Formats: sequence, structure tokens, C-alpha cells
Amino acid sequence: MIFDAEKEQKITKGQTIIEPTSGNTGIGLAMIAKIKGYKMIAVMPDSVSQERVSLLKSFGADIIFSEGKEGTNGSIKLAQKISSENPEYFMPFQYGNQASIKAHYYTTGLEITKQMPDVTHFVSGLGTGGTLMGVGKRLKEFNESIKIIATAPHPDDVVQGLRSIEHGYIPPILDLDKLDGRIMVEAEESFYWTKKVMETHGLFVGVSSGATLATCVKMSKRLENSIIVTIFADGGWKYLSSGIYEKEFSEIANDIDGKVWW
Repeated sequence: MIFDAEKEQKITKGQTIIEPTSGNTGIGLAMIAKIKGYKMIAVMPDSVSQERVSLLKSFGADIIFSEGKEGTNGSIKLAQKISSENPEYFMPFQYGNQASIKAHYYTTGLEITKQMPDVTHFVSGLGTGGTLMGVGKRLKEFNESIKIIATAPHPDDVVQGLRSIEHGYIPPILDLDKLDGRIMVEAEESFYWTKKVMETHGLFVGVSSGATLATCVKMSKRLENSIIVTIFADGGWKYLSSGIYEKEFSEIANDIDGKVWW
């Protein structure tokens, strides 16, 4: 997103970047900002984990918190308001930036076609839509029979931080007509598979990754001769302070409501 903005002369050195984020894209932007000489403001829910806050600050980013109960939708509204009041700021806006799609079209999608040419299904979490749209476009061009499946939380279950379109905001870059399916996951099964994949494969992933794995497991039980590729988009270290890797779901169920996991 930053490379495209520089190419199109939308941003100049020393300018301030502002972006609504649950933390992950914000961390990437803060790293790039540090390297390339920009200032960075991340607008994020006050319910995010402390690890994400600490890393953003380590990269020199300033943080403005939105109300946690509003999730990332609240961060989007607040960032848009601040940006409109400060026209000298540049907001990449991952939820509406075509460069997010292009990044996955030219990199992630191409990597999958080269390494997994027999792929039949691709599964990704429903966040900004960039991964689903970019990888989906590349895979459909490679083989139009490949199915693109989104993982989403149950509308009444916002724990994972995945985006439920029933909550009233559909990212502009997300074209629902280009999805072949959307599978709902519950909080408990997301946490279960997050811990399970660490125990069985040594993969220390975040809860959104547990959710995509839960989707793959569901699909594999009803599909024959399928080759399913998914994305583990987040590492587990950002959630250590939550204690989710040390306790059973029943022990933390009352403490996780309203937290942003992705």
C-alpha cells in the first residue's frame, strides 16, 4: 500500500500515516514507516492485546484508542474522522485499498499455484477481504474450479475478531459475489484448534488461524479428494498475556468476550 502510494505521489517523506487496525496491519505499516521516514498513528480498539500495543510503540508509532466494544468498526469511524480533520495525513485504508488485493494476487496467490498446483479449495479469514480477493483472483485464473471459502464468526459470537458481515460493515474491497462459500465458526472451536495445532505440529498461531483451521477440518470431513490450502495470518505471541495457551476454554470464557483477536 505504501509502495503504491509513493509511486502515485500520494505520500511524501516525513508525512504522517494514519490507519485503523486491530494491530496486525498497523504493525506492518509502523515497520515500513520507521524504515522509510514517515510518522505513524494507529487507531485501534482499546481491547487489543498489550503485545500489539507494545510492538507498535517500539516501532515509534503513536496510538489512538477507540472504544473496544465497537471493535474495528469503531476504529474505522474514528480514523476517518481524524483523517478528515487533518488533510495532511495519509490513510492507506486497508479496507478499501486495491493495493491490498494486488499484494496477494502477485505474491501469495502465485506462491500457492506454484507450490500447490492441485489445490481444490482455499480458505481464509474474513477480515479486510484483501487476502480472499487477491488470492481468489489468482487461483480462479489458474483454475476456475478452485473454491474460495471465507471463515467468519457466528453473528452472535464476536470473540475471534473475525469480521461478520451481519455486523453492518462490508469492506469496500470485499466482493461477496466472488466467494464460493462462507463457513461460520464458534469461539470454542477456534480456541480448540489454535491449541491443537500447537500440540500436534508445533505451530504457535493466533486465534484467527485456529478459526481457519476449524473451517478446513469441517470441510475435509465432507469432501473427498480435496486439497485445502489455508492461511495462518497471525502468530500466537501477540496473545500470550491472555493466557489462552495455558488454560482450558471453560476457564477463560468469561474473560474473552469483547477482546479483539485479529
